[in-house]
Amino acid sequence: MQIKYRIGIMPGPWPGGPPSEGVDFFWRLIDVCERTEIDSIWFSDRLLSPLPVLEPMTTMAAVAARTRRLKFGPSVLIAPFRSPVLAARQLAMLDYLSGGRVLPAVGIGVEQEREFLAAGVPFRERGRRTDEAIQVMRRCWEEPEVTFAGEFWRLERITVLPRPVQQPMPLWVGGNSEAAMRRAGRMGDGWIPSFITPDQFRVGVDKTLTFAAEAGREVPGDHFGTLVNFCLDSDPAVARAIALPFIPRGRVDAPTLDACTAFGPAALVSERLEQYVQGGGSKFVLRPMCPPERMLEQLERLAADVIPAFHNR
Repeated sequence: MQIKYRIGIMPGPWPGGPPSEGVDFFWRLIDVCERTEIDSIWFSDRLLSPLPVLEPMTTMAAVAARTRRLKFGPSVLIAPFRSPVLAARQLAMLDYLSGGRVLPAVGIGVEQEREFLAAGVPFRERGRRTDEAIQVMRRCWEEPEVTFAGEFWRLERITVLPRPVQQPMPLWVGGNSEAAMRRAGRMGDGWIPSFITPDQFRVGVDKTLTFAAEAGREVPGDHFGTLVNFCLDSDPAVARAIALPFIPRGRVDAPTLDACTAFGPAALVSERLEQYVQGGGSKFVLRPMCPPERMLEQLERLAADVIPAFHNR
């Protein structure tokens, strides 16, 4: 298999000023991604955040309308929050309108029970609901008519049209836990964790492939990647000082954070990505950790100094 190496981005901290400023910033961000070699853009799915977070489904529709080349996806869509039929229909429509540029990725969400209470979903059911949702979405994308009786959803002769342009529609699974690796291996087309060290990533890839083999499946060798928080500056100390106020707190300990982020010159970012490549990674989502007013500059530098060599390897 010829591996395609690709770098996409996720927006960093969002501007907190008047709505008009945020909207103008959004269009400038999308235009930078479309104009450069950035492969894709990804949007988080949260109901609980002290800072602005763009809702992924509506935002992806805007991206589809604005662009012709750029791919896009949720990182990740919290499957238990939504009816899987409605999610399948929305993603299929996005893929149809964009000419096959949607990159769906799903997960169970973060350890915040308040989000599940707000969505009307029992926290303890999130894993089982995600497994069932994956089954339903796949069948809606692939079959002309779906009848299904599960623990949470019942379908009787359901048809989702128009169908996605991509056939089969790829469905990646996010999450760092062994349960996420098992889900990716047994049900997904790829695995994309975050806040994971290169060594942990290597182990996760091996486990995912093992779970896939046990299920009689195969996850393509170029369908593994991770999210990497970065900040570009010729001086690593300066880059770290810029980034640290914007790093999400409480996700991992300090040694893990040091091993899974890239703060410094372009060569350091490339070196970090290479560590994941050695563990089986080829698809990456880079998120700039910087003040909003510096985000576009960071993306321009990433597109000029890191991405071309990586995409052409």
